Amino acid sequence: MNTLITLHNSIFSRLDRQDWMLPTLARFVFFATLFVYFWNSAKLKLGDGIFGLFSPDAGAYIQIFPKAFEAAGYDTEALSMFHWAVVTAGTWAEFILPVLIVVGLFTRLSAIGMIGFTIVQSLTDIYGHGVDAKTMGAWFDNLSDGHIMDQRAFWVLLLSILVIKGAGPISLDRILGKTSASEM
Repeated sequence: MNTLITLHNSIFSRLDRQDWMLPTLARFVFFATLFVYFWNSAKLKLGDGIFGLFSPDAGAYIQIFPKAFEAAGYDTEALSMFHWAVVTAGTWAEFILPVLIVVGLFTRLSAIGMIGFTIVQSLTDIYGHGVDAKTMGAWFDNLSDGHIMDQRAFWVLLLSILVIKGAGPISLDRILGKTSASEM
């Protein structure tokens, strides 16, 4: 039994020293599973032409402010500057934050931003769009396919790893950190 315990401790103590592995894998998994999701979502919110970043499509207002947009008769001009600012900032966040996470620049702040984004997205889906119970899901049930409670909990866990551990060694954070430290 002591041999087994010694072998176990030997193997896993080596893993404990691999500080690069968890944040690097977290960024890779984010890139492989969520990057395209967020970028496609952001592209749907863009208005026409080169200034589409500043003039969101009506679909953006439907996604982010479904009840307010319906109350305004689906007229973007009837909404306030606040609605425009939130929709525009949300669209930019869906483009910028995933890129920052993938390249490992301002990773901790970007991951916090994505956690906030995910929470707001989930609350909008639940209260704004009134998703059904199956889509919402529930924790501690026997199903793992709820898009809101189950899947997004994993998103937040993944992003929390980046908040706690940082970007890891293969990142712009590390490169710029070494550069600024060597200039001192």
